[in-house]
Amino acid sequence: MSRPIASTLPGALPRLSPKAVGLLAALVTVLIWTAFIVVARASADPARAPTLTPLDIVFARLLGAGLILLPLGWWLTQTQRAHQREAGQLPTAGSLWGLSPLPLRTTVLTGLFGGLLYSMLAYNGFVFAPAAHASVLMPGSLPLWTTLLAVFVLGEHISGSRAIGLVCIVVGDLLVGGASLLHALDGSGVWRGDLLFILAAFTWSCYSVLVRKYASLAVHATTAITVFAFLVYVPSYLALVWVGLIPGQVFTAPLHDVLWQMLMQGVASVVVSGISFNMMIRAYGPVRSTMLTAVVPGLSALSAALILNEPLPWNVLLGLTLVTVGIVFGVRQAGAKNP
Repeated sequence: MSRPIASTLPGALPRLSPKAVGLLAALVTVLIWTAFIVVARASADPARAPTLTPLDIVFARLLGAGLILLPLGWWLTQTQRAHQREAGQLPTAGSLWGLSPLPLRTTVLTGLFGGLLYSMLAYNGFVFAPAAHASVLMPGSLPLWTTLLAVFVLGEHISGSRAIGLVCIVVGDLLVGGASLLHALDGSGVWRGDLLFILAAFTWSCYSVLVRKYASLAVHATTAITVFAFLVYVPSYLALVWVGLIPGQVFTAPLHDVLWQMLMQGVASVVVSGISFNMMIRAYGPVRSTMLTAVVPGLSALSAALILNEPLPWNVLLGLTLVTVGIVFGVRQAGAKNP
């Protein structure tokens, strides 16, 4: 029998019940997911004279997460190999020189979609489109893409209630992205950001479905995608900056800006939220956890309006409402059948 969540935490939290720990984990997850959108937009918006490019931010994200997860991946792999030796088996666990705890094929596929493509698409999207658009088109459209991919890849069935929720999400996305496409020729370029956000959500959904297909543990999957993205992106970025093919500013920008991105985009968004989301699922289950994170689209859009002074036109507000209703409605109906 596994130990209660509270018993696995540091000594400062020994008296918290599993429910209290789950609530704390939910709060941390929602705050980090919301902050990710607001901070990424503030960091990449050309109007704010950013000191780092989107490719610089990806580098800082992977460097910050890699400093923690690469050693963790090595330890997880060595532990698995030790268990194989004890069982009289050939120690073959892990891949990528023992840094990833997952097999090579799984590491490459999940790392490509969840670690490399997602980051590059999302951060470049914030150059063109405001945070409210990201709120609708990234966390808001994840249930849509994940459900459609699960049908084709995992053979799952879409219930009537979930279909209604997905329709609400599609209409909400169209209200935001469709309005941008109507102004595609006015030179604003917002539609480019919307398209990048949609593609980013699609790649993360691919990662989520692959994790379900391969039945990967959350910590192992988070570590594996970071290891793959780190080993592929970091050397490539450094080489391209060195030869002058991309305008990297990570070595000329103020050090505190780089450290802030490493902390926020790497440690918080990848490591901390990955652990807190897993703890939330253990406490509340996947259905209730998804309902709790349904507040992220609206909360991040409102935060961007208050902090970044970004406008919230009627189509974005209506799109946010429909997406949030679609997520909650679909998940609540599923929860009624699968408590």
